[in-house]
Amino acid sequence: MDEHAIDGLLPVIPKGAFTFEVDASASTRWFGFLLLPEFTLLAFSSALDPLRIANQLAQRPIYGWRVFSEDGAAVISSSGIPVGVHAAFETAEKDLPIFVCSGNRWPKAANEKTLGQLRRRSRFGGVHGGICTGAATLARAGLLTGKRFTLHWENQPGFSELYPELQPTQNRVEVDGLLRTCGGGSAATEMMLAEIAKDHGSEFAILVADMCLNDPDLSGRRSQRSSIATAVATRNPKLVGVVQQMYRNIEDPLSLDDLVSDAGVSRRQMERLFQKHLGESPSSIYRDIRLERARSLLVETDQSVAEVAAATGFNSVGAFSKHYKTRYGTTPYGTRRNSQT
Repeated sequence: MDEHAIDGLLPVIPKGAFTFEVDASASTRWFGFLLLPEFTLLAFSSALDPLRIANQLAQRPIYGWRVFSEDGAAVISSSGIPVGVHAAFETAEKDLPIFVCSGNRWPKAANEKTLGQLRRRSRFGGVHGGICTGAATLARAGLLTGKRFTLHWENQPGFSELYPELQPTQNRVEVDGLLRTCGGGSAATEMMLAEIAKDHGSEFAILVADMCLNDPDLSGRRSQRSSIATAVATRNPKLVGVVQQMYRNIEDPLSLDDLVSDAGVSRRQMERLFQKHLGESPSSIYRDIRLERARSLLVETDQSVAEVAAATGFNSVGAFSKHYKTRYGTTPYGTRRNSQT
């Protein structure tokens, strides 16, 4: 059998006009995807295609994948399109990393047999993850206790009602030990780009991102939703008004006292509203709004780092760089270099 194959299945290596040389000694890394009924097709394909593109650029089998369903039959996606699989989940190799893919049917997407199989794989140190609402199935299997994880923002309120002891983050991607989760959509691409960067370097991963026409951010630390969208979802007019003021006053930030004065509430009341609905303090939300604007300026303009710092209300490049690295895992200069690459 070919050394790159698993159960006779060979990695897909499409032909392309552009190539990139990677370490010739690198072995094929395999991933497994478990498709549950009414899974989100966008999220699944967003995770799979970066692996296909990586093989295309490298022109060698650096990644392979197997797709499973609970019974080995095709699975109907949430868009009504049936997707064929390679095999039933019970045949998956014990050491194969498995990503659970599901959609709006997340509360009962997996049957008890599948939950038991996930538990057994975890006991033997198996890598597992969730795409879109896949983390909910991992929660049902008891695999998220004490873990940092995420799932799609739309389903987080319902999830928290069912699992009040588990708190998903608002981030697009989360990695905690052997656990990898993402909110779906383009976040699935970001999650796989981070794996590709770890395996073959950020330069190669950024090129894969460019082929996907995807943002080259590899940190996964961005929130799934903008702060203002989250605030609007609360339908609290005072909270919405304060967040709108934050967006309108980025270059010359307002003090918290000015913000609450305009909203007609006390500082303590506003701090409670932010913690209840957004999970962070007003100052943290305000800083993140300014950092999001700064990142856009770094990627999309030729402004210097000092000019970007000033344009987003930071008094010094040093303070700006410190907060930026905490949020994005890289410096403003690193973002600028990556965008130029």
